[in-house]
Amino acid sequence: MKKISIIGAGNMGGAIARGLSQGSIFSAQQITVSDISTENLQAIKTFNPLINTTLSNVDGVQHADIVVVAVKPWLTETICNEIKSVLNYNKQVVVSIVAGVSFEQLHTFLKKEGESSPTIFRVIPNTAIDVLQSVSTIASSHANKQQEEEIVRIFNELGKAFLVSSEQQLNAFMSLSSCGIAYAFRYIRAAVEGGVEMGIYPETAKQVVIQTLRGAIDLLEATNAHPEAEIDKVTTPAGITIKGLNEMEANGFSNAVIKGLKASYLK
Repeated sequence: MKKISIIGAGNMGGAIARGLSQGSIFSAQQITVSDISTENLQAIKTFNPLINTTLSNVDGVQHADIVVVAVKPWLTETICNEIKSVLNYNKQVVVSIVAGVSFEQLHTFLKKEGESSPTIFRVIPNTAIDVLQSVSTIASSHANKQQEEEIVRIFNELGKAFLVSSEQQLNAFMSLSSCGIAYAFRYIRAAVEGGVEMGIYPETAKQVVIQTLRGAIDLLEATNAHPEAEIDKVTTPAGITIKGLNEMEANGFSNAVIKGLKASYLK
């Protein structure tokens, strides 16, 4: 059975460890988490005492088949320099979930004289990973098809994974999913505020909006229809829905969403 090591027990690293320990690919005993924070490691142990934890990144990665780097971007080079001497690039795969650190940089950080380049994956999840509903976008470097399928399978346990053909596509997916979850929350906030203005208590309004969105998502998944087709089912001539939609569009709703996504992508 394969083993996985996660460097970093913060929000993302901790969520990956917790999620995989509940899945079918790794048992808790096959998961090791390293971090400099005893508090973070204790939180992992509290969730599942069978997950291995260590303060040493070197000890954590030595016996792993898959090494996940889940640290802040400015720590990535330091971590790679720390662990690369004990990594076996013929047997171990490196997965980086660090946003903004490219394959070129990762290969430079992990370069060892006289050795071939390692197999590296970049994975961009979003914060819904904490409830096993992440969108995780995956790109690979020096990986074969079997390795790609394995990493996709692992991250499918944490939500839904998408394998893209190039690193450049990661940026677009990041805008749509990683940034997009914040945009979804902003819509929810605005809808709740609108409900309050119409006399609905805030908590009730929030639950109504959440259930409405859940229903919309389930409808799209069940019918595989274009969103506009479902909109047409709700709008009647001179009805209240079309009036609301027209008011939103007059205030730039669709244009604002598209421009926001593109602004995140261009950054």
